[in-house]
Order: sequence, then C-alpha cells, then structure tokens
Amino acid sequence: MQPLLPIVRDEEKTTAWFGIRLGPSTFAIFDAFPDEAGREAHLKGKVAEALKAKAGELLARPPTIEKVDVLAEKLSP
Repeated sequence: MQPLLPIVRDEEKTTAWFGIRLGPSTFAIFDAFPDEAGREAHLKGKVAEALKAKAGELLARPPTIEKVDVLAEKLSP
C-alpha cells in the first residue's frame, strides 16, 4: 500500500485515503471524495491502474469495489 500513497497525494479530489488490514490476509482501501466526480476520477486514475497491473500477483481473487455514502461524520479541524 505504501507505494500507492504518493500517487494518491497528487489526487486533488481524494480527501481521505486509508490502506487497511482487516485480517491476516485481507486488506481494503477506504477513501473519501467531495463528490461523485472525484470518486470517478480516482477509480479511473493512476491508483486503479497500478492495482490492476499488480492484481494477479497481489490478490487471490479480483477486488470488489463497494461505493457507500457517508450519512454522518466527525472530522477534526
């Protein structure tokens, strides 16, 4: 996940991005965007390209992408 961080930092509309471990061999990415255009730009951008290029060697099966809408939040200033 670390090699992806510099790419994400350059994405103007990716306001939050986390590479997370859910279990010993289960990982996820959680990211947030101000609008649908930002989300779509990210999903079609360099991070998606990098993950697709390495998917065969990094993942046991194709990844799933679940789009969610945040209904409430608390962000520190």
